Amino acid sequence: MARLNVNPTRMELRRVKDRLQTAVKGHKLLKDKSDEMVRQFMLLIRENKRMREEVESELAVALRSFMLARASSDEESVEQAISMPSCRLDVKCGEKSVMGVDVPNIEISRLEGDLLPYAFPSVTGELDLSIARISRLTEKLLRLAEVEKTCNMLANEVVKNRRRVNALEYVMIPDCEETIKYIMMKLDENERSTQIRLMKVKSLIENAEDI
Repeated sequence: MARLNVNPTRMELRRVKDRLQTAVKGHKLLKDKSDEMVRQFMLLIRENKRMREEVESELAVALRSFMLARASSDEESVEQAISMPSCRLDVKCGEKSVMGVDVPNIEISRLEGDLLPYAFPSVTGELDLSIARISRLTEKLLRLAEVEKTCNMLANEVVKNRRRVNALEYVMIPDCEETIKYIMMKLDENERSTQIRLMKVKSLIENAEDI
């Protein structure tokens, strides 16, 4: 805790008091914002965990089917089958505000198309299952990417906001309070010194009149 470098005057006292009042109000607002941001962050973290577990589980099944398809079909047929897109998505990337933080906002529209755009006899049913699962996972993967990026951005903002709150709580507010005490102490000392001088002057005048 350090004292601000100011002159101990009544004008400076008023300025420091106004500064302290602003810092206290700012601290409360930032603290409330930080608490709400942490709450939003925890909700997103839980949603991210749920989506990631769901995507990883479905992706593992799809990859298992794909490995079986490659084992039971020739590589050229599999390559030709998966070279054709099985679905089309219209993806629009934008931004939205979460507690004053601009985070990604992805709008996804699935366009009509053939889920399996190849001849069925050319490959096994395992590849059909794998492609169908992965096609359904495409939207979930984009949503997961959106939520994860939002979590990262909110986490960074929570850290920054916490630093601001700590700077006000442990540095600026105590420094202002210490400075106010110092100025008031100096003003009291000056007032006492002035009263003593006035008393001495009065005493000298009275003594002079008696002579």
